Amino acid sequence: MDETRVINGSFGEIYLDGDFLSNFTHCEIKDELEFSELKTAGTRRTKHKLIGVNGSGAISGYKVTSKLQQTLAKNPTAQFQIISKLDDPEAYGAERIRVSKVKFTSIPFANWKTGEVIEEEWPFVYDGDPEFVDPIVQS
Repeated sequence: MDETRVINGSFGEIYLDGDFLSNFTHCEIKDELEFSELKTAGTRRTKHKLIGVNGSGAISGYKVTSKLQQTLAKNPTAQFQIISKLDDPEAYGAERIRVSKVKFTSIPFANWKTGEVIEEEWPFVYDGDPEFVDPIVQS
């Protein structure tokens, strides 16, 4: 492994409906796989059948505006598109992953403490399939 090719998260970017969220510093997008256990004849080993996929994640970062809170306060069922981008100049390339039909599952209206920088976390679910707009491939 060439250690210079390990991706540094400092080069990550988050886009919400095409808008760069420069104040956001963390992005997690994942599919949780749901399996049903199957008992079969002739073995003690339990088998597993994939029966569902649940897309979820979270974005978080520094509080700068109230724009997202206001949007969701007016329309809590609003749907969005999120693109996660990693573009470390030493990596084999840039990676962009897009998820659509994003719905935020909570709205952080206030959460602060005197003397501390305010950070917010926005958990979400999504119904669209994750799409590798730009995958990283070793050349």
